[in-house]
Amino acid sequence: MMQEMIKLGMHLGYSRSRRNSKMKPFIFTAKNNAEIFDLEKTKGKMDLAKEFVKNLAQEKKIILFVATKYEARPLIENAARELNMPFVKERWLGGTLTNFKEIKSRIDHLSDLEQKRDSGALEKYTKKERLHIEREIAKLEKYLQGLKDCKNLPSALVAIDSNEEKIAVAEARDTGVPVIALMNNDCNPEDADYPVPGNDSAISSIKYFLEEIIKAYKEGYVGTN
Repeated sequence: MMQEMIKLGMHLGYSRSRRNSKMKPFIFTAKNNAEIFDLEKTKGKMDLAKEFVKNLAQEKKIILFVATKYEARPLIENAARELNMPFVKERWLGGTLTNFKEIKSRIDHLSDLEQKRDSGALEKYTKKERLHIEREIAKLEKYLQGLKDCKNLPSALVAIDSNEEKIAVAEARDTGVPVIALMNNDCNPEDADYPVPGNDSAISSIKYFLEEIIKAYKEGYVGTN
């Protein structure tokens, strides 16, 4: 596991000047102006996160996957879809967790519009009216498509880069939703219940982190059958 993490660049942090002071315990050394994570500690934190995910799976709980930075978007969507979980890959809509009732109302509105479109019920409207509705559907789908099957508040939130997803993380904290996050040395590990210190920018590192979360959930879920 350790060699694999090194191969995938999970040990590579940003420069010391960018480091959050609370991340210092997880730093082993520095090389070529980049801080190097202590992967023994990273592995320990990853194991704790995976154990928590396994427990969630045993209870068939819902996890919300969040990553809006460009390089992580397709990875977070693929991970969520593999587990049939909700996800956010575009801009986080304020209130997604803290005002979930309103978000759910917008999701229901989107589903209603899509049902009318697919059934041909929009044919009674003028061309201009249909165009307006189609544009509304497209806009709602962009931000809400990944949340359509989220009927209630999730039992956990998985985030890539807690700094990038600071609003989502803050809302999770406000609503009591545990946070699992891959975070580089510029992040505050206290922002997550299960922080995993590591490279949160490299595609290979992000993919590895998500694969471990997926694997843990599947292992826990299998144990329920």
